[in-house]
Amino acid sequence: MEREILFAKTLEQVKKQGRTQGNRISKEQVREAFAPLALDEGQLSLVYDYLEKHQIGVDKEASVETELTAEETDYLQEYLASLKELTEITGGEREAVFLSSMAGDLSAQKRLMEVFLPKVPEMARIYAGQGVYLEDLIGQGNMALSEGVSMLGAAESVQDAEGMLAWIIMDSMEKLIAEGVTNRSADRKLEDRVNHIADKARELAEDLRRKVTVKELAEETGIPEEEIRDVYRISGYVIEDLED
Repeated sequence: MEREILFAKTLEQVKKQGRTQGNRISKEQVREAFAPLALDEGQLSLVYDYLEKHQIGVDKEASVETELTAEETDYLQEYLASLKELTEITGGEREAVFLSSMAGDLSAQKRLMEVFLPKVPEMARIYAGQGVYLEDLIGQGNMALSEGVSMLGAAESVQDAEGMLAWIIMDSMEKLIAEGVTNRSADRKLEDRVNHIADKARELAEDLRRKVTVKELAEETGIPEEEIRDVYRISGYVIEDLED
């Protein structure tokens, strides 16, 4: 929660700084302000977009967005079309909804979710192309949003609350991507183990001119029988030159 509050406060400070500079702020100033949070390029891009939407121009680099696949583009169009049914919100109602949500009003929190739903695909779009489907990023962001609207009691202002929600959603997408990287790494390690056992089994089978047993392979390679059996099972018992 401390990180979310710091993000919200920094976002508000950056916005105020931009206002005092004639509604302009440099990319370097934004980076400096958020340095303690160590934001990545995707997160900084979302901050830039947020500032632009609040009429504060940002001298930013080329967009870090990645081209979507045809399937992702179709999904995004359909999803955005479904959000058009949500009723618009006025500036005064928006502030009231935030304040009531911060006070714990459940109906206001539900309305706040509707207000923020269109922002989730905008954030997901920034994180596309990093090994997670756009649909999954949006789903993750929506879950974070549903939890985040009930966590705004620590915010000191509407601006802080808005910043907290943005951070909570971004952070959830970052974690989903990180989990995907970890899982892919584990899959590669498992694949390497299977290939290693298969290669050793093939080498011994060529020498013996027949399939080899787990016990024979263990004696030949020094790999524990249990490890060989585990890998054999994980492979679906399809290591061609090995038999139990």
